[in-house]
Amino acid sequence: MELKKVSIEKPETVNVILGHAHFIKTVEDLHEALVQSVPGIRFGLAFNEASQERLVRKSGTDDALVELAVKNALAVGAGHFFIVMLGEGVFPINVMHALRTVPEVVSLYAATANPLAVLVAEEGDQRAVLGVFDGQTPLGVEDEAATEHRKGFLRAIGYKLG
Repeated sequence: MELKKVSIEKPETVNVILGHAHFIKTVEDLHEALVQSVPGIRFGLAFNEASQERLVRKSGTDDALVELAVKNALAVGAGHFFIVMLGEGVFPINVMHALRTVPEVVSLYAATANPLAVLVAEEGDQRAVLGVFDGQTPLGVEDEAATEHRKGFLRAIGYKLG
């Protein structure tokens, strides 16, 4: 077995959601969940079929993001792996609940705008996602000033009440 670290290619402003699902209708159900969550959402989606034709199934509302999702899905290469590339101004918090309710979704690995890589194990013609590298390691522990800053920020952007 060989281990590989596959970096996810994306612009800094793009948020990415990585997950594992099953069944060919996954791509359509994920698409529906996304468009029903955020009016006018821009995204690209790719899903690696794991049997039969073993195609990368794709969908989305933005051709460039669809192409980017396909490129990254091929690079990871694990069966039943999916990737969603969210357009600027759309955040995982806006869509993750809807994605989790899709019956085919087994798990979500990551949802981030950070630099991201996938740890993949490869054996013969199979690949498995073992985990993800999301962002960087901590530099310390928040102090009182950092706590106040975090709370102020969340209120300033409307995620928490005054």
